[in-house]
Amino acid sequence: MATPVVTKTAWKLQEIVAHASNVSSLVLGKGSGRLLATGGDDCRVNLWSINKPNCIMSLTGHTSPVESVRLNTPEELIVAGSQSGSIRVWDLEAAKILRTLMGHKANICSLDFHPYGEFVASGSQDTNIKLWDIRRKGCVFRYRGHNQAVRCLRFSPDGKWLASAADDHTVKLWDLTAGKMMSEFPGHTGPVNVVEFHPNEYLLASGSSDRTIRFWDLEKFQVVSCIEGEPGPVRSILFNPDGCCLYSGCQDSLRVYGWEPERCFDVVLVNWGKVADLAICNNQLIGVAFSQSNVSSYVVDLTRVTRTGTVAQDPVQDSLPLAQQPPLPTAPLRRIYERPSTTCSKPQRVKHNSESERRSPSSEDDRDERESRAEIQNAEDYNEIFQPKNSISRTPPRRSEPFPAPPEDDMATAKEAAKPSPAIDTQFPVPNPEVVPWPQVVTSTPVPKAEPAIIPATRNEPIGLKASDFLPAVKIPQQTELVDDDAMSQIRKGHDTMCVVLTSRHKNLDTVRAVWTTGDIKTSVDSAVAINDLSVVVDLLNIVNQKASLWKLDLCTTVLPQIEKLLQSKYESYVQTGCTSLKLILQRFLPLITDILAAPPSVGVDISREERLHKCRLCYKQLKSISGLVKSKSGLSGRHGSAFRELHLLMASLD
Repeated sequence: MATPVVTKTAWKLQEIVAHASNVSSLVLGKGSGRLLATGGDDCRVNLWSINKPNCIMSLTGHTSPVESVRLNTPEELIVAGSQSGSIRVWDLEAAKILRTLMGHKANICSLDFHPYGEFVASGSQDTNIKLWDIRRKGCVFRYRGHNQAVRCLRFSPDGKWLASAADDHTVKLWDLTAGKMMSEFPGHTGPVNVVEFHPNEYLLASGSSDRTIRFWDLEKFQVVSCIEGEPGPVRSILFNPDGCCLYSGCQDSLRVYGWEPERCFDVVLVNWGKVADLAICNNQLIGVAFSQSNVSSYVVDLTRVTRTGTVAQDPVQDSLPLAQQPPLPTAPLRRIYERPSTTCSKPQRVKHNSESERRSPSSEDDRDERESRAEIQNAEDYNEIFQPKNSISRTPPRRSEPFPAPPEDDMATAKEAAKPSPAIDTQFPVPNPEVVPWPQVVTSTPVPKAEPAIIPATRNEPIGLKASDFLPAVKIPQQTELVDDDAMSQIRKGHDTMCVVLTSRHKNLDTVRAVWTTGDIKTSVDSAVAINDLSVVVDLLNIVNQKASLWKLDLCTTVLPQIEKLLQSKYESYVQTGCTSLKLILQRFLPLITDILAAPPSVGVDISREERLHKCRLCYKQLKSISGLVKSKSGLSGRHGSAFRELHLLMASLD
């Protein structure tokens, strides 16, 4: 008798190169669990079918990196928000731009489609939430209340409420009919990254960078329970379709939680790094993660995951098979959502109108159509997924076959309580033999390759990272630069190198902090510069950048030479800090500097004016030196290019 094949609980499905530059956002279609949309620094939105290597469609029109994307439930429309604050809606079946929505003044951080109408909600770094009517191409309402970036928006299943999560540590609930805030849920001690409504009950879950998940009762407007001890910031959560549990996509693991009382049902190790979105189809959970230009997809077999507790731990109804459970327990704990009737649940879509009504009549919309294109990259997949138009079920079909699980190998199984190994992550077999897996781009294996010009601020593994870059420059002739292999070797042997780095950093920061407590900002910056450690300068500038009132003209003379070094750094975070500081200086002091230098000489002796004139000349000389560097980098694509182009415009008066 043949031995039954033991299959994996979790495995890597595939890895694709999704964009020509870094991927900045992605979303899974929740209806099918088979459609993936990605937004990139190349200003494009690309559509993919899970487990197929080729792009189905590429949507163009945005002129800055795409920061947020969202598919509607039928997966017929897609909305994308950019770094500049513009929003574009495409009709995927017609393969054309539907609407361009303008109004936000900063990055679009979050988007969501209304479940039963032609409405889109958007949240921005400008702290505003806007509700848009796609049919009338206008902003219906603006919700104000958050004081920092709005990171996540979700409509309630009945479409009457909107939940928002923001960097100000709060979750807010908005009544769409009344146009006002219903309740605010404080309690998180860090930025709130994600919110999700329970599919049936009046219950809301929120995940935060404070490593907690909180559950909120939407009848009593109070906390139900709080799950603590997440291994890292909570960025992705999803309720099971029947509402029996909540899945949390953690760093390299999937956790399954209950909330009354709070408990963890199961932990599944999945080497997906920082998972960005989750979807469920055919009793399989699909997770997607991105790093640089690559997107990886993973599968977890939910039939082998514990989703309810035992009789000894939990209520009796939790131990019943899921298929036998009624929609609500015998004694319901809270209300359920009342969905609109069938006549209301399928509103007349814009795409069903006549061609004359569908085509935007204004010259502005004609320009949008010319500038925004839907480039069909794979006609066969496109016709399979988005045609025919009149079919109710879409392909990827609602009843698509589950992905076949690969056989378990001799390594540690996905559910063993063992530390994830980077080697395992690169050796997951691909279930479809026709699909050739993309080579792993991010790897700690010493493969000879050219280092990237800029090392990203967000990444799962070190790329070309040298520990010696973070050590202060010590004049010792025999000291040689540590290569990546040596650094990793030393860390494995006893963390010696990392201890030196952290000890040095701590000592330097203590020195700067001691001066900072005296209230002399200029002297604090001088001490940081004297240490000759750019990482300390970056830490200090990140604080000073948050309060523009701390900036003075004499501070600029010290900081500008350091900014020039930061702009030439290979570390993305250093470049970002340098750009932010330079932008502040240009906005606050460049008009003053040019006015003072252009003013006629004063009569008599004015020592303070002479000192100010000397500082202005010094700043002007340094800015002229930096302007050439900014100009040379303004041609870059993506996030860096956008920042340098903005700085180049601000420095136009120097030419």
